[in-house]
Order: sequence, then C-alpha cells, then structure tokens
Amino acid sequence: MKAVCWHGSHDVRVDTVPDPKILNPGDAIIKITSTAICGSDLHLYDGYIPTMKSGDILGHEFMGEVVEVGPNVKKLKVGDRVVVPFTISCGNCFFCKRDLWSLCDNSNPNSGLVEKMYGHSPSGLFGYSHLLGGYAGGQAEYARVPFADVGPLKVADGLSDEQVLFLTDIFPTGYMAAENCDIEPGDTVAVWGCGPVGQFAIRSAFMLGAERVIAIDHIPERLQLAEKAGAEIINFEEVDAGVALKEMTGGRGPDRCIEAVGMESHGMDAMGVVDKVKQAVRLETGRPHALRQAIVACRKGGTVSIPGVYGGFVDKIPMGAIVNKALTLKSGQTHVHRYLRPLMERIQKGDIDPTFVITHRLNLEQASHGYEIFKHKKDNCIKVVLKP
Repeated sequence: MKAVCWHGSHDVRVDTVPDPKILNPGDAIIKITSTAICGSDLHLYDGYIPTMKSGDILGHEFMGEVVEVGPNVKKLKVGDRVVVPFTISCGNCFFCKRDLWSLCDNSNPNSGLVEKMYGHSPSGLFGYSHLLGGYAGGQAEYARVPFADVGPLKVADGLSDEQVLFLTDIFPTGYMAAENCDIEPGDTVAVWGCGPVGQFAIRSAFMLGAERVIAIDHIPERLQLAEKAGAEIINFEEVDAGVALKEMTGGRGPDRCIEAVGMESHGMDAMGVVDKVKQAVRLETGRPHALRQAIVACRKGGTVSIPGVYGGFVDKIPMGAIVNKALTLKSGQTHVHRYLRPLMERIQKGDIDPTFVITHRLNLEQASHGYEIFKHKKDNCIKVVLKP
C-alpha cells in the first residue's frame, strides 16, 4: 500500500509499504477513505518529537471502511464506515472506566520510555512516535486499529466523510479545551492560536455559552475565519496581545484563556528569540510564549485551558502569576471517545458544520506538498484533507 512516511526533519515521502495485518484478535483493518494533516504532525515534521524512526507512517486523523476484523471483534463488521479516535484505549483499565480515555494504562507498549520523562505514560497514539507506542498512522491506504470494539464509531447515515473526519481529533480537542474552561454565562474567552483546533475551540466556546470570544493570531485568513464565527480578533504582530486584552476587558482580563498553539508559539519580544534559539539547540523542548501570555493575561480566579501540544520541558513559566492569581490550569490529550457521539449529534442537528475549516483537498501522493503549504501557511492553507 501507499503511505506517508517520516524520513527526518522536513522530509516526508509517500512510500510503498507492506499492508497492515491483524496482529491481535481485537484488531480491525480499515481501508482509509479520508485522512488529514494535523498541526500536531508539524511537531514531527519539524523534528521536535523524539523516538521517530525513518519509515514511520504518519497521521492520526483518519476514517474509512472496515475490511477485516479479528475473531474477538463483536461490534464491527466488514463494510462498516467508521471514524477512529487518535487516542488508543483499551476500555477496561482504571482510567478508561473513568472516561479518561487518553490516559489508558494498556495501549502504550513503550510506556517505560515515557515514564522516565513524565512519571506515568498516557495512552498510545496513532502515528506519533515510538514514545507513544510506535503505532503506524493513518495517512495511508489502510491502517490496523487495535481495541476495535472500543475506539471506532460507526458513522451515522447521511453524513459525509468531511462532516465527521474531524471527530477523530480536532473537533473534540477544541471542544474539550472549551469545556475545560468551565464557561459561565457572560464569560469572555480568549483563544491563542486560530489554527484548526483554535477554530473549533472558538465555536465550542460559543456553543457552551461564552458571551465574547477574543481570537489571537497573526495569519490574516485565520483571523478572518475566527471573525466569521463571531470572535473579536487581535493580530499580535500589530499590537501587544496582553495590553489589548486588558483594554478589551476593562482592565480585568479574560475570564477563561485557551492556549491552542503549543510548543512552537511565536514571541515578538526578546524572550521569544531566546526560546527559539534554545529549542533549536535542544536546551528547551518547547517555545511557550503563548502559554506565558495566557497565564499573565487571565483574570484573577480564572481558568487557563491548554490543548496545545507540549513534549517535554519549557522555561520561564510564571508560577507566581498562577499561584498569586489563584488560576486553575487544565490540559491533556483529548479524551476523544467521550465526545464522539455527542459531537456527531451536534453535526446531525446542524449546530456546526466542521467542513468550514478545510481549505485544501489533495491526493495522498501530494502529501509532501500538503505538509509544505500547511507548515509555511502558503496558499491560505488552514486545513489539508488527503484522499488515499
């Protein structure tokens, strides 16, 4: 089969690789009909996530048709059309039973590697390094899906691939980021980053009752898309976002802050330059400018929600602001399984049409081009969908 494979920093290729096979009795094989390039994939593309190996298959946002099932699979059958959560969960451990699916104890066979860094291992992830299981990803023609009775969700009749594809990651991620804010009526929510996750966080914040949403970015087409959703916008290249937020909230600051940028945020000040240099020479694993700004900007007693991906260590986090302003911080890989059905129902009811975020539709063979334009924001690119 054809698959998008990682061969080093800024080097992805479409290779011919062996077809996946049933390895465990609970596996299923999916023929992929739609897949996507995620902002998280750019951290792999840029070489910032360790334990990648040349030839690893990328991709964790995918869906398709079941073509084979293992003998223990009872809930799926050949021909079923399914979306597949990017987090891999067993369904039976302490955490899965508590609806904390991305913390599954049993899906990362390389958990010992992560425990050295984090103390405990999160769940395995599709296509996201050997640190998180070494699972082949879904930017391919076929994929093996373990725990097939737990993860994949059958697609409701009448819904297209593009309407449901983002249930695999970015829609639940944006929604959980907003839900983690514990939004109350009248709240003002500030969102750093207007990429795909930020766009879904903006819309989710409104769905959950925010009165105002303020979106922060510097890419014109992203800001325009946020504004179209009803958000007020700040271009951080034109004004100091922290100063602007104070002015827009009467000096109090946003009630809730969502940091949807992650480990490669851009700082316009001296610290931003220092972060970039330190990350380049691996003295710091992330550039947390947006996180610092969200913590400082948030009002006293407010909440900072962090869906942005961080892989290791970051510097100069303002703990004094967190403690002395009595802030609540919430984060985590998305518990996708928790949101699949309720968010599919929202799509069916017309509360949201997730296709709004798609700007480019490419063949799988064009994946290298897709990564290039997504990384460098060329051709007004916001979201790339690949068709195997």
